[in-house]
Parts: sequence; structure tokens; C-alpha cells
Amino acid sequence: MSGQQQKRVTLDEVWPPLEAGVYHLVTNLNQGLSAKKWMDLYTSVYNYCTTSRPANTSATSGRPNNNNKTAQTGANFVGQELYTRLKDFLSNYMKALLKVAETKVDEGLLHYYHVEWTRYVTAMKYVSNIFQYLNRHWIKRESDDGKAVFDVRTLSLVIWRENLFSHLKTRLTQALLVLIEKERNGEQIDTNLVDGVVEAYVSLGLNKEKPKETILDVYKKEFEDPFFAATEQYYSMESANFINVNTVADYMKKVEARLEEELNRVRQYLHSSSEQELIAKCDKVLIEKHQNTLWDEFQKLLEDDKVEDLTRMYNLLSRTAKGLDPLRNILEKHVQTIGSQTVEAAASAAINDPKLYVDSLLKVYKKYNDLVSTAFRSDNGFVASLDKACRRFINDNAVCKAAKSASKSPELLARYTDLLLKKSAKNPEEQEMEQLLTDVMVVFKYIEDKDVFQTFYSKMLAKRLIHATSASEDLEGVMIGKLKSTCGYEYTSKLQRMFTDMSLSRDLLDRFKTTIEEKQTNLGVDFSILVLATGSWPLQPPSTNFTVPKELQTCEQLFLKFYSAQHNGRKLNWLHQLSKGEMKTSYLTSNKAGYTLQASTYQMGVLLQFNQEESMTAEHIGITTQLTDSALRTTLLSLVKAKVLNVEPEEEEIEKHHKFTLNLEYKNKRAKVNINVPVPQQVKEENDSTHKTVEEDRKWAIQAAAVRIMKMRKRLNHANLISEVVVQLQARFKPSITLIKKCIDILIEKEYLERVEGQKDMYSYMA
Repeated sequence: MSGQQQKRVTLDEVWPPLEAGVYHLVTNLNQGLSAKKWMDLYTSVYNYCTTSRPANTSATSGRPNNNNKTAQTGANFVGQELYTRLKDFLSNYMKALLKVAETKVDEGLLHYYHVEWTRYVTAMKYVSNIFQYLNRHWIKRESDDGKAVFDVRTLSLVIWRENLFSHLKTRLTQALLVLIEKERNGEQIDTNLVDGVVEAYVSLGLNKEKPKETILDVYKKEFEDPFFAATEQYYSMESANFINVNTVADYMKKVEARLEEELNRVRQYLHSSSEQELIAKCDKVLIEKHQNTLWDEFQKLLEDDKVEDLTRMYNLLSRTAKGLDPLRNILEKHVQTIGSQTVEAAASAAINDPKLYVDSLLKVYKKYNDLVSTAFRSDNGFVASLDKACRRFINDNAVCKAAKSASKSPELLARYTDLLLKKSAKNPEEQEMEQLLTDVMVVFKYIEDKDVFQTFYSKMLAKRLIHATSASEDLEGVMIGKLKSTCGYEYTSKLQRMFTDMSLSRDLLDRFKTTIEEKQTNLGVDFSILVLATGSWPLQPPSTNFTVPKELQTCEQLFLKFYSAQHNGRKLNWLHQLSKGEMKTSYLTSNKAGYTLQASTYQMGVLLQFNQEESMTAEHIGITTQLTDSALRTTLLSLVKAKVLNVEPEEEEIEKHHKFTLNLEYKNKRAKVNINVPVPQQVKEENDSTHKTVEEDRKWAIQAAAVRIMKMRKRLNHANLISEVVVQLQARFKPSITLIKKCIDILIEKEYLERVEGQKDMYSYMA
């Protein structure tokens, strides 16, 4: 090179040792080559490729070159003839391999192919290194010019594919499918052999644009497509035969096992790209084709509480499009049926037993909520089905029908909540109580007439606060917090103001007592009072006149004087029907120590009359107490039921001429006796009054909603107005169409709305 002519090396000189070396590597790879031998072969390729040639000879790079000086300095590299010799050698080697392969069948063919392939591709890595100079220069230049020339390693794969694989591919694929079917039938096979042959399919996918990258066209066309077809055929036959002679539960177990096997198959010897389509094929054949059978079995599994099988069915059908839809519908109907049956079984007792009623509802809900959260993984569709079913059987069941009221559920739920929050020896621990209140909110969530619950709850809360029967103010706050988070601030604002009034009343009472002590006034009784704001408390004015006993008149007069001095211009309305007190007996010969009677103020007013009279008629008691006939009968009946008074004659209905005397033989196991127990008639009247209050409130709510809507819309037809009113109010209650129509007529009478002339069912807002 440095001023001297480089010795020309001919192909006939370098090829024989190169051929021998390549042959040695592809046939005796395990013996390898010595470093010196490898270097000699590499040098032979280098010397041949760098030999100077005339630019116009056929042994040059194939390009015409008129620059003789450049040719003499070795700027052109030869390689075409060497490339052709290597290509011919490998092609002839493939013919030899093919000849032997023709004698092999089935698994023997796979073993032979795998061994030869492994040896060949490994050997060609070394061969490629020997021809590295050829790769980097002549081959690269030719390839860059767009000619069908490959680097040595890629060339080896092309030759294998065209001269060997193309002749064997059908037999190879069939042999692979036979082995895979044997494995599916439970036989042990050589998975490494399958993996090796399948990998050869993948490696033969050559990307002409990017030779160093592999594409999957050979794998997909020659193996994957036949494999998928064989898979579909195999499982179609197996599933049809299996499900005909086995239970659905066993079939689902079989499908689960098969799907897991196919996933393992991908991991063991298939290309990862096959996983998605393979599993989709299996899902279609094993699940989708038999989903009608699975759907038909779902009802029975629900009835038998087969949670494990239900879980398995959900997992399988969730793999198919819309496979779960029928299950959701079946679950909804099933839960509704079970819920209705459970309530019906307890209806006769539950109608008067709030705890039994709510426990019956929760029993059904908890059972199927656990099922939805475990077997159905809290799937939104199943949660929605459970919610729909619970809403139906909670708002429309045997108890509601027996009570002839769609609002019976919220009433009983409110009564159950009252039982929980009221003082009792049976009250559970606070932690358990919080869970019970959470359960209440579960049922509350499904109640449609939340306004009914609110009305009953607020009245019962008022009684608990007034009579100091709340188990815990903290728990009361917890319950109100739960209601607030569910329904918003407006729903609980009055409830929270009740607690504020209670605190203010305590402060006021303390100041009153301090004033009395300072004036050294003797009240004669232990007196306490609550001052409650009319707008916050669901309290009705008394329905009867009442003459306060003289023993209590002094207390009232002193407090009125004190309050007027504290708050000028405010008026107090006495709610004696909610008042109560304690009285000590001193007339019993059998118990000289006496009993302490806890009585209502009306009861006290009646009993204190007997300090002056030994016996009195109902008419006389009515005159002295000024109680109405209804209130008097209720009060006297409660005293007779408590056995504090005797009546002549003894009849269920009390008349004016009936004579009452103190029961001088009265006995009780307790020293302190609560005789202020409402009689059934009193409870019924109170319930009826509460429901009437709800109805009146609903009319106002509907009218207010309609006015808001019309004020915004100005004009609206009848159907749309009703629809929008329902949407606005459905969070509190479900207004009936009939009631909405009546309220619209009321608004027209009040001149808030008017009918548009000439347009049927159209209303306009009157500003």
C-alpha cells in the first residue's frame, strides 16, 4: 500500500480453506475452531476483499469506475463472487439436510429439525464473524443501493427458509399440532422441543426493510393460523361432549383448568403475541357458545347459595361481551323475590315491631351484598341490580300492603332508630351502636319517602331531648352527621338547631334557679323547663284546654315573670301535653313508704283532684281539669290501665257517668313506676297526625318546586312540568302524579300559574 503494488489474491486461493472452515462449523460445531484457524479465515476474507482490481472488471464491486488511480489504491472492494460461493455452499448444504429430513416423520422430524436448526444458527453466528469485513463493506454498499443482498447471518436464514423450511413446513406444523393435542389429552411431551421448533418459525420472519428486526409473518401464517384452527376444533368437540354428561359446575371447573393450561402453553413454547387471540378463541368456544346453559344454571346456584360456583360463573362470563347482562337481571328479580318473601314471613309481627322489620330487610341486603362484593367483585352492574331490588322490596312489601301505606317503611325505620338512640338497659356498646346506625343508613339509602322518615325522626328526637331519654348526645350527633352526609345540610338543619335550643334552655334554667335562690322563694316542687323555638321543633300546640293544678301554678307564674324580664316581647306557649313530673303516693296502707309515680302533666292534673275527693265521675274530672272529652278519655284510660284508678262500671269505653276512685290496693315490684305509657289509640292518633303533616308538607314542597320551575321557564307544557317536579323532589320523596295535578290547580287558583289560551296543556308563569 505504501508505494508498492499489493499482491492480488484470487477467489480460487481463498475459497477452499473458507469452505472447509464453514463446513466444519456447520457440521462439527462442538469441536469449534482454534483461534489461529479462525484468524486465518478472517484474514483470507479481508485479503480477498481488499485486493486491487481494475475498475471495469467483473470482480469489482459491480460499479464502473474510470478513476484508475483510485482502483490501484484499493478504494474498490470485491465481494460478489465470494458472496455467491457462500450462498451456493449453504444452498447445497440445505439440500443435504432436506434429503435426510425426508426420511423423518412426526416427532422424529421435529427432533432432527430442532437439532440441525440449533447447530446451524449457532454456527452461522461464527461464520458471520469470519465474513465480517464482507458484511461491513461490499454487502452493506450493495444493500444500501437497494439490491437483494443480505448480511451473512440474514443470508443463512433466507437460504434455510427457501431451501429447507419451505419444503418441510406443512409436515412440521402438523407434527407440532399432534404433540400439542397429546399434551391437551394429558400426555407428557417434550415442551423444549416444541419451543425450539416454534422459535425457528419466529426467527424466519425477516424484515426486508430492517434486516436486524424480526416480523411474525412466517410464525403467524405457517403455525399460528393452523394452531388456532386446531384449538377451536379440539375444544368445540371436547366442550360439547363434556357438558352433555357433567354438571354445569363441573364444566366451569373444566373450563377454568383449560384456560390456565392455555396460558401456560403460551408461556412455555408459544410467542407471547399469540396469548390474546388464543384466549379469545378459547373464550368463544368454551364460554360464549355455552353461555345459554350457564345462564340457565345461575338461578339454581343463587337458590342453593353456591358462592364458589357463582364466583366461577362470574369470572368466566365476564370474559365475553354482554355475558353478564342476563345474570344481573336474574339477580335483581331473585333478590326482590327473597326480600318480599322474608318480609312477608314476618309481616304479622313486623308491622308493630320496628326491630324485627329492619332486621328482616338487613338480613336480605347483607346476604346479597356479601355475594356481590365477593362472588361478583363489586361489579357496578350487579351493585345496581342489588340496589334496584332492595329499593323495590323495601318500599313495597307485605308490611306496607298490610298497613295500606307506601310510607310504612320509613316510619318503621324511624321507630327502629328511636329504639337504638333511646336509653335502655339493652343498649349495646357504643362501637356496636355505631355499626347499627350504619345499618340504619343502608336501609335509609333505599327509602323513597325520605321526608316521612325525617318527620317521624324529628318528632322522636324531640321527645328524646324533651324527656331526657337519649342514650348519648354523641350518638345523636353521629346519626345526624350520617343523615347530613347523605341528604345535605337542609335535611338536618332543624335537627341541629334542636340541640342548640337544648343548650340555651339549660343556661336559661340555671339563671332562673339562681334568681329564685337569691329571692329566697320556695317553689314547693323541683321545677325545670325547656324553652324551644317554634320554627325548629316539630311540636303541635295542645289540642285541649287544661287547668294547671294549683301545686304547679306558682312555678309557671314565677317563670313567666322571669322570662318576660329577660326577653321583652316574646310569647311563651305552654305545651302541657309534652310535660311530665313525679308524684309520691301517701294513701296506700299496703306500702306506707309509697311509690313514686312518673306521670304526664294531664295525669298529674287528674290524680291531684283526689287530694280533695275520694271518688269522682269522668264528667266532674273533665270540668275541673278542662280537658276535652278525647284527651280526658285517653288520660283516664291510661290511669285505669296502670291500675292506679278503679272505674265503675268496668268497660272498655269511658263515659261521663263512670265513677273513678283511687286503687287503695295498688302494688308494684318497683318503687318508681312509669305510668305515662301511651295507649294504642293515642299512638295511632299520633301516627295519623304525623302522616297528615307529611301530606301537607308535600303539597307545599310540590307547589314551591312548580313555582321555581315556571319562574325559570316562563312557559311549559303539562307533561314537562310534572316531569321536572318529580326530578326536583325525588331525592326527598316520590310525588304522585295525582297530587302534582292537584297542586298545579291550587297554583292556578292562587294566580301563580295560568293556562295558555289556544294551547292544550300549556301553562305560563304569572309574575
